[in-house]
Amino acid sequence: MTLDRALAYLDRHINRAVTREKIDDSALDNMRALARAIGDPQQDMAVIQVTGTNGKGSTSTMISSLLGALGLTVGTYGSPHVSSITERIQRNGEPIDPAELAEIVAVLEAVEPSLGFRPSWFELMTAAAYRYFADSAVDVAVVEVGMLGRFDATSIVDPRVAVVTNVGYDHTDGREGWRRAIAWEKAGIIKPGTVLCLGETEPELEEVFIAEGPAEILRRGTDFDCVENLLAVGGRAVTLRTPTALYEDVFVSLHGPHQGDNAAIALAAAEAFVGTALSDEVVTEGFANVRIPARFEVLGYDPLVIVDGAHNPDGAEAAATTLDDGFSVSGRRILVVGMMEEKDAAWMLESLGAGAADLLICTQASTPRAMDAGALAEVAREEGHEAEVIADPAAALDRALAIAAPEDLVFGTGSLYVVGAIRDAWIARHGASR
Repeated sequence: MTLDRALAYLDRHINRAVTREKIDDSALDNMRALARAIGDPQQDMAVIQVTGTNGKGSTSTMISSLLGALGLTVGTYGSPHVSSITERIQRNGEPIDPAELAEIVAVLEAVEPSLGFRPSWFELMTAAAYRYFADSAVDVAVVEVGMLGRFDATSIVDPRVAVVTNVGYDHTDGREGWRRAIAWEKAGIIKPGTVLCLGETEPELEEVFIAEGPAEILRRGTDFDCVENLLAVGGRAVTLRTPTALYEDVFVSLHGPHQGDNAAIALAAAEAFVGTALSDEVVTEGFANVRIPARFEVLGYDPLVIVDGAHNPDGAEAAATTLDDGFSVSGRRILVVGMMEEKDAAWMLESLGAGAADLLICTQASTPRAMDAGALAEVAREEGHEAEVIADPAAALDRALAIAAPEDLVFGTGSLYVVGAIRDAWIARHGASR
């Protein structure tokens, strides 16, 4: 089977990220049956599982980098991908070889008729990840939850360490009690014997996590924290406190003050997994080598071109803060923005700091869930922003670059799907980020 044929097979299955179909415990029953059909590979490895409204992708990558610097073989599973589906499944920071992914998908296609049900796209990808990690004999798999946690396909594992970065507004209708409901969903990754690294600090939500019976809880602000967080060239200079040590003046090669908080919980999780403090050399190497595409990634200069996949209000606020904190420009701000249809566009634009932008170029990703670019522009204009409509993200980037002066900023944001398309267009025209 070729990768193209494997992708065609996967695409014949429902993708709940596109359809927004409700996920419940029956999905886990199906996922367990699918895993059983390929030998229950998830039982062959230690797991760190990561959930949270924001920061779970960055945190997962940091944990993987720290454990890799320790000399462990690390599998990492995350979503969505930015440019290639192979990015979702990595071993020691390298995406799965396309031929290996195609081979595993061929196995899944062969066992599907015996299941008695049709797996979802994400269930198949998750099964492929677990099979690859087992075949690769990884020492640990760092698994990022796809959505929420309790009934997510990834949650057929019994993680040694569970990480909850925060509880924020996303995947919710906003009705009364939504924070507690989301906390309950995320708490579902906790299993008997699990050490919980809890980044959410709202006291009334803690009991939701305690109710799941973790073996131990490490709390942000009590057991671990980022105690100093300074702007540095190419990232942040942070001091991190964990239950075992104080790590001073550590360089994190990611932009934004929020990455200091992500670094603190990632370090606490890595320590919890190995059961001891990490050496200064391991921490230095692990954080300095972190690279995450489309997470406040600088693509080019003159004009300054940055992309960030902020997709909810908390993430948008973090992106706006990062811009203000370390990327002031003397010229204009041009936002190339698109988002998913379920988002509150006015709230997102306010969180992104659209009021400080000189122009919004509204665009949309090629996914059924994308908000119509014209509808987004209409909201922007109602909020008092100057807006243009260019539906194709690559053309929207071209328009921004055509009108930008060397001292201007072009910022692509609002959705990883949009940002991925913008990033691909940039690389096709200018090469990789520099």
